[in-house]
Amino acid sequence: MSKVTVLTAVYNAERFLPQCLDSVLGQSVSDLQLVCIDDASTDGSLSILKDYAARDSRVRLITHDVNTGQAVARNDGLEVADGEYVIMVDADDWLSEDALEAAVTVLDNDSRMGCVLLNLTYQYEDGRTEPYPMRSGKTVWTGYEAFELSLDWSVHGLYMARAELYRKWPFDATVRLFSDDNTTRIHYLNSELVGSCKGVYYYRQHGGSMTNSANVLRYDLLEANSSMARQLRGLDLPAEVLSKFERERWINLTGVCIWWLEHEARTAESVFNEGVLRRLEAVYEDVDKSLLPTALKLKPGYRPCGGFNGWLRQVKFYNMLRKTVRFANK
Repeated sequence: MSKVTVLTAVYNAERFLPQCLDSVLGQSVSDLQLVCIDDASTDGSLSILKDYAARDSRVRLITHDVNTGQAVARNDGLEVADGEYVIMVDADDWLSEDALEAAVTVLDNDSRMGCVLLNLTYQYEDGRTEPYPMRSGKTVWTGYEAFELSLDWSVHGLYMARAELYRKWPFDATVRLFSDDNTTRIHYLNSELVGSCKGVYYYRQHGGSMTNSANVLRYDLLEANSSMARQLRGLDLPAEVLSKFERERWINLTGVCIWWLEHEARTAESVFNEGVLRRLEAVYEDVDKSLLPTALKLKPGYRPCGGFNGWLRQVKFYNMLRKTVRFANK
């Protein structure tokens, strides 16, 4: 059975880190390398990592003096990865005992298989679990099919891949968050086949996670989308595929704008809000609105009308109506 490298970028994760590390080191396959990158944690994470590295030779520890973000940290981990296959596991998540074996078996048994999705399961703080809502009934896709399905996340992006895919296309470090989505799509597109397995990836849902935090990093989603759009425009793709991604960009743009309107009063007027408006306007102008589906362009709050300022006034009005309806229904 081939060797696998697990990449775990760590930043202030001491509360959940032992469960993550124990789940990796307790896998039913023993031929593995766990590369942990401490991204300048300020809590007890580094001490925990040092303890695990001292006790288990399969743990390789890399430390950063300055916080660089997940993509840069993972790329540093790739520099020392020696497994035939690579998978990332976030420091607050964990795996079922057979997760790596299940994925490795699929890859070992078919040389055409570039990536293998794990069985992604949301784990909530109240103990509830919920499977990821896959919108495809298949278990094996062509790379192009998986790529197209990933544009609106009809299939998820937590998977094991052949190391050569990561060597050719490492993590997109365009922004600190969300850019790994771009890497996933490129990996799928450049795989002959993409499969799935029954090994479970437990994806913890909690308010403290980076992707759930209500802070300025939320705008990284728009920057990551713009990076993906630039890459897609360099490929010979059908218009309907580009339309699918532009639809997601437009929905994300409107969602981030609404989030900003909800939190605007908590931020200082002036430079911050002016900077946000410039970022929103840049994305507005970059989206190819001719590719947006007609149904979306006619939907209140999403109509690309009257340039950026007209669109912004529309979103503000739409958000005001939403709040009025919520208040009336209380």
